[in-house]
Parts: sequence; C-alpha cells; structure tokens
Amino acid sequence: MNLKETKTRFLLMTVMILLFFLIIIFRLASLMIAEGETHREYAENRIVKSLPINAPRGEIRDRYGRLLAGNRPSFSVEISKNEMIDDSINEISAELTRIFNANDDQYIDDFPIIMTEHGHIFEFDQKIEQWKEDYDIPPRYNAKETFDFLRIRYEIDESDPIDVQQRLLAIPELTVPISIRTWKFTEEMRKEQWFDQMRIPDDLERASEVFEWLRNEKFLIPKNYSDHRARDIMAIREQIETQLPGFMQYQPIKVAQDISSASVSLIEEMSYELPGVNIVVEPVRTYPNKSAAAHILGNLGKISDQSEIEYYINEKGYLPSDIIGKTGIEHKFESQLKGKDGSQRVMVDSRGRLVRVLEKEEATPGDTIQLTIDMEFQKRVEEILEDVLKTIQTGGTYQTPWGTNDLVSRQGPRKNATSGSVVVTDVKTGEILAMANYPAYDPNLFVTGISNDDWEKVMPENPRDPLAPRPLLNIAMSTAVQPGSTYKMLTGLAAIDNGLSPNYRILDRGYIQVGEHSFGNWLWNQSRQTMGYQNLYEAIADSNNYYFYSIANAYDYSRNRPLPYNMDVETLIEYAHMFGLNDATGIEIERPREQRGGVPNPESKLRMTKAVLRNHLNRLLTEEDFEPELIESNSETISEAIEFLVDMAEVNPPRYEVYQYVREVGIKESRANAITDLVKYSYYNQANWSIADTMNFSIGQGSHAYTPLQMTNYMAMVANGGTRNPLTVVKNSSSRDESEAIPLNNPDNLLHIHRGMYEATVSGGARRYFQDFPIKVAAKTGTAQREGKIPPIDEVEYLLENLRRFNVDKSSVIEETERLMDENRDQHQYQDKGYAMRRAIRNLNPSLTNRDLDEYKEDYDNFSWFTGFAPYEDPEIAISVLIFQGGAGGYGAPVFREVVAEYMGLNVENKNDNHMLNSFMTR
Repeated sequence: MNLKETKTRFLLMTVMILLFFLIIIFRLASLMIAEGETHREYAENRIVKSLPINAPRGEIRDRYGRLLAGNRPSFSVEISKNEMIDDSINEISAELTRIFNANDDQYIDDFPIIMTEHGHIFEFDQKIEQWKEDYDIPPRYNAKETFDFLRIRYEIDESDPIDVQQRLLAIPELTVPISIRTWKFTEEMRKEQWFDQMRIPDDLERASEVFEWLRNEKFLIPKNYSDHRARDIMAIREQIETQLPGFMQYQPIKVAQDISSASVSLIEEMSYELPGVNIVVEPVRTYPNKSAAAHILGNLGKISDQSEIEYYINEKGYLPSDIIGKTGIEHKFESQLKGKDGSQRVMVDSRGRLVRVLEKEEATPGDTIQLTIDMEFQKRVEEILEDVLKTIQTGGTYQTPWGTNDLVSRQGPRKNATSGSVVVTDVKTGEILAMANYPAYDPNLFVTGISNDDWEKVMPENPRDPLAPRPLLNIAMSTAVQPGSTYKMLTGLAAIDNGLSPNYRILDRGYIQVGEHSFGNWLWNQSRQTMGYQNLYEAIADSNNYYFYSIANAYDYSRNRPLPYNMDVETLIEYAHMFGLNDATGIEIERPREQRGGVPNPESKLRMTKAVLRNHLNRLLTEEDFEPELIESNSETISEAIEFLVDMAEVNPPRYEVYQYVREVGIKESRANAITDLVKYSYYNQANWSIADTMNFSIGQGSHAYTPLQMTNYMAMVANGGTRNPLTVVKNSSSRDESEAIPLNNPDNLLHIHRGMYEATVSGGARRYFQDFPIKVAAKTGTAQREGKIPPIDEVEYLLENLRRFNVDKSSVIEETERLMDENRDQHQYQDKGYAMRRAIRNLNPSLTNRDLDEYKEDYDNFSWFTGFAPYEDPEIAISVLIFQGGAGGYGAPVFREVVAEYMGLNVENKNDNHMLNSFMTR
C-alpha cells in the first residue's frame, strides 16, 4: 500500500469520527437545549414508588353465613419521607393536622407528652398513675413494691415471682403491667424505649424540658407556632421518626385512617403544597350489628403492651402501626384473620397521581371464621335481657304473649339491677347459640383507635363499685359468683347416685343446730314455717335447704339417724368436678381470661385462711411487739414468728398452747393475749373444714364461684344424660371430638333431677312465670348472697355529708385528716384521703366503728340466678341467666321463658319469612 492511499484512508477515518462526534454533540444539544425542558419536566413528574397493599381482614360470620365482622373501603393518609424536603416537613405536618382538625378527623397521635392546665406530663407516667388509682395502689410504690402489694391483697401464698404473676393474671379484670424480669412498669420500659428512639439527652427528665428540646433542637419548629400547634406537628413528626428504621425510609408512614371525604378533597387540592403526602384506599374493620355479640367478637387496637411488641413486631414482622385483635374472636384468631399483605411498584407524577403500575403482588385476604351463634337469635336474647333488667329497675310489669309478671318486691324496685348475662347452648353439641352481656359496647369504636370521649363512655361511672355497669366486662366468662340453689340438683344427684332413694322423705323441722351455728330452711328464716315431709322432687321444686343439708351429710336430722349411703364433702367435690365446675369450659376466647377453679375444698380453705392470717400479722406486728433482745440478735425475728404462727393453723392447738407459742416466738407479754385470741378464734378455729362448711356447700353458698358459662355447661350435662361437651363458639371446632361420658354410677338418675326441675316450674317457686307457657321446661331459681355496702364514687364527700350523724365537727375532721396524712407519709393507707378521714373521725369519736361509718351507704343486693333446659321431654338447649343485684332468683325466669319462646319459634308469626326459615322449630 502506497503512502497516498494511506493518507486517503486516514483522512476518511478522521472525517467519519468527526462526523460521529458532531452527530452526538448535535443530539446532546437537542436533548439539553431544544427538548431539555420537556425531559426535565418528565423526569421530575415521574416517580417510581413501592407501595404496600393491606390485606383485607378475614370476615367473621354466624352459623347461617350472616356477616358479623367485615371490611369497608376507607381513605387513609400516608407520608413518604424520602419524597419530602426536610425543610418542609413542619409546614406539611401543620397543614395536615389543620385539615384533620377542621373536619373532626382523628389522626394517629402517639406523641406521649400531654399538655394539661398544670403543664406538660408524660402519658407513660399518667397511665401508671391512673392504673394505681384504679386499683387503689399507693402512688409512691415502685413496680416491685406494687407487685408485693398485689400479692398480699389477693392473698397469694407463692413466693416465686413467676408463680405469683400466674396467679395474678388468672384474676379476671386485673391487669398487671409489671415486668418481673426488670421490676419495672411496662410503661416505664416504653418510656425508656421512646427516649432511645428519639435520642433524647440523658440530662432531660421533665416532660416540659423534653418538649422544649424536641421543639427547638430536634424538630426545629418555628417560634410563631403555639405550643398546641407545635404539639400537633410533633405528633406527625414522631410517627415518621419512630415507625420505621432508617434503612426503610422509603416505606410510607400512615398518619391518619378513615378520614372524611372533605379532608380527602382538601388534601387532593393541595397536592402541590403537600409533596410526599398520599391518599390511599384501604379496608377498615366494620361491625354491621354494632354492639350485638360484641363480647364474642372482641375488639381491635394498636400494638401497645410490651408482650405484644415482642410477639407481633419482633417475631411476626407486624408494623408498629398495624391494628391487632385485642379480645374475643378477633384476638384468638388473629393469625388466621390477618391475611398476607401485598405490594406494588407504581409510577406516579409529581402530584402523586398514578401513571401506571409496574408490577403488583396481590394481597391475600384473611380466612373467614364461622361462629356457632345465630345473630338474629343473639339480638333477641340481648333485647330480652335489656328489657327485663329495665323493668326490674323500675319495679314495672313485664308483659308478653307468654306471661305477665310484676317484677317488684316488698323492698321496692331493684334500681341497681343494671347488669346481667344470658348463655344459651346446644345440649347435644356444646355449641353456643347466644352469649349476651348487658351492658355492651360498639366494637366499631376501636377499629382505628378509640377517642378519649368514647373511652370514658365505656368506663364504669363508679370505678370503686365492682358491680357498677361495665360495658367492656364479659360477664359470661369473667364473673364467677355463688350458684345458690341452682347447685342443689348436683347435691341431690350425688346422693341418689350413691344409694339414696329419690322417694325417701325427710321431715323439714325448720332448722338444724350444729354447735353454735343454726342452719335454717329459707321458709323458716323468712316466716318460721316448715314444709313438712319432702322427697327429692319436692325438695328441688320448693328449694328446701333442710332436705339438702341432710342428704349432703348422709344424716336424717329430723329422725336423728344416718341415711343408708356414704356421703361426705369429698363426694360432693367429686361430683362438682365431674360436671366441669372447676374447669374452663373450652370456649375458644382467650381474652378476657375465663374464670375457673371455683369449687371449694378443705385444702383451699386452709391455704386461704393461712394467707389471710399471714397478711394480717404482717400488717399488725412491728418491732415494738417483740422482746428487744430478740430483735437485736436476729433481724428475721418478725418474719420467722409470723411463719411459725401461720403454720400452726394446720394443727389448731388449744388456746393455752397457742399462748405458749406466741410467747416463745418473742412477742411481749403485754401483747401476747391479744395476739393469741386473734390467731386462735379468728383464724385457727376457722381454718379446717367443718360440717358447717358442708352445709353451705350443699346449697350453693359459701366459697363456690361459677360463671354463667360454667353453669350453662353444667345444665347441658344434666339435660343430655351425662355427656360432657366442651363449649365452642366456632363452627366445626375440633373440640367436638373431646366429648366424654360422665362416670356416674347410673346415668338414669339424671331423670329424677329432670323431674324435680320440671316440678319447680309447675308447682314450685317458678310456677307463676310458666303457667301460660305452652312449652314444658325444667328450671331452677337461685339466689347468691352479696353482702356489704356499695362504695360511693367519692368517699370523702360521703363522709363530709354525714358528719352530723357521726357527732364530729367538720373543721376538726379536716385538720385531723391533714395531720394524719402528713405524719404517716410512709404508710400507703394514709395517702388515700378517704382512709385518712375515716381514721380522723374515729380518733375524734372513739365510740365509732368502721361499720358505723358505713351505715348510711346503700346495701348490695343479691345476685339472681335462673338456669335450666328446654324442652323438658327432649332437651335441646340449656340456658343460664345471671342478674347483678336482682335480689331474687325468680327475676331471671322471664328472660329464660322468652328465650325459650324465641328458640322454639313461638314468635315466628310476627317475623318475616326469612326469619321463619331460620327458626329452630321450622328446621
């Protein structure tokens, strides 16, 4: 190749390369100059986002498929922090909260500093204080002291903290927000965690200091905002700061749920001014029947307790903003109802509007849970219970096609009969057909977080009164009381199953004398009359205490001779256990905890007596009661003395020996006689089981404690011939395979119990409620004794109103009260002004006793039970009715009757065709 050709080729290549670069330069110039604005706008207005898709929560339906808990679409507001300019976060947060407030929409506000008229306080501290106030715990007690205080109050013998905690957690309506691992209140731990999350300096402790530091140093909120507006901003900022770790800042944060269309419109209109703010449509829980079956369904709530944080967030991967089931079916089946969230990658413009979906993983809805209840039947049961309660309160007449009854006693209306429960079960399967509690609440209030105003509405008006109406209380599961005469059938069954003839007649002589105690039949106690000779059927029908006292001890007191069979308290306990009265019923609901373990026995009585004695001596004995040299030589003298005296309750030695023991443990001679008499006569003599205890046991009084669920299950076993089915509220439950036959000597003996219960409705105490009723039923009334006085809402106010009756001067009482509180700051009782004032009045008038101070308080009335089954000839359902302060068992009879009428389809002519098709009778 010659030189000329080489130069030509080189020139050609050079031209081509220059041309190539000219083309690139021209195209770049075109993109950057001519089309630059267009592409810049496109790039700025096209953002790729990854968005979660919340899974719809699984539905809950009744036995016929009716919706009990479902979902509806709602608007939520989310913030994507990575799309916001840091300098604009405060302005955006302020504008959002302004919109929410203007339209009365709630936004998520977990910011734990509250502004009050007295200044700033931490919500963590407020919750601890409120909890202590609710349970009457001294304000100054730390977590460990509070735990020990509760152990003593509830007379728990165990010393191991884990065992004590388990015993405390078994007490319905008692929450124990204490970690035994750290000996801190759970709210203390949450406070420490929040301080760490917000990186608050260690030298800041007061709420006002932390508030100012967050406002001025961390969030840099301008001075022109008021503290209230600044707090609104911090509520949003706190959500952004704490909900997600730094490496997940691209995930949107939910700041408001279920907002109004007015707020949606404003936020959409201001989308340019609110970058990073998005409106999303997501499912929210709805309960179409409102309060119906609320205690079965349960409610939802935020993840709040430390145990919930550890389980749901740390173990299950829930987000801190997720809503979970807190009680009832919603809690028990949380994992099935939750579903699986999906996600999608989308392209949106600068205003957050969807351009296109790039990829999408659909959410998987939660499973549907089908219950055993019939919602229409459930509603009617609730209505019947409410109607009867309101009639009892006014002393009115309850009238239906099946009976007219005046629900008023000689004492007048029972105005405090404000709460009750009804449970209806299928005796053949154990399925719960209805479980009604009154009052109830609307679980819709909890779906996105309950407001303070709504929370106050579901709280008792008088928190000091344990029987005050509590809408959140699941009475059917959590309230265990004496069964009264409804227990007598079990005593009768135990006797005839061990050899007593049901036709054996015992002469009612009115009362039985056992030592210093007299045990009378109710008719004798009321009017000094007797019932003559009675057999089992008549005794059940007339509720004859004398008869059941006799057969429980296998002794005919009227003839002063033994009965021809063996029977003692162990036999009675065995039959109570057979019929499930000491066990949980099997219902799937775990929260609230089901009450159990209510059958009394000699061991529990001794254990309880020892625990009460220990607590009494711990409060009573001080170093001043002991010989000085013993205290100096052994710091454990007092505790060792107390344990020795407590253990002697098992022996119950004669008084002179007790006195010797009291002196031997080091108690001064001047105090020995008083301590001896206390432990001997108030405790040792009562510690061991006696015939008197068996008497009370036989008629359902004493220490028995059973729930409406347990009583209904017991009735079902009586009705179905002795088969024990676990109760279930979930259709197709596996618990059905756990049915077992009760090991009776002769199951046919239950037919004698049936007959006695039937006689109670045609000739006995309940006859007036069923004389016009076309269905034969078997039932029994019961009255559970409730002694004591109703504590007023304000003890101090009550005392001040009655000072004249106590013969003391107001100014002197106030002065003495203040002195006692000041001088006894180390004693928790005196931090309660009511307690201190009671002591002050008694100091000023030593003749007064505590009973005198309570004289003008209102008396509690008795619990009213009515339980049985229907129809009599071929039982299908068992029913238990419990009415708080109903006074007499008969007042539950109209509820029982109307529930049976509804179940049997007696009212279908007044219903529509759909209801008729679903009625039990037509099926």
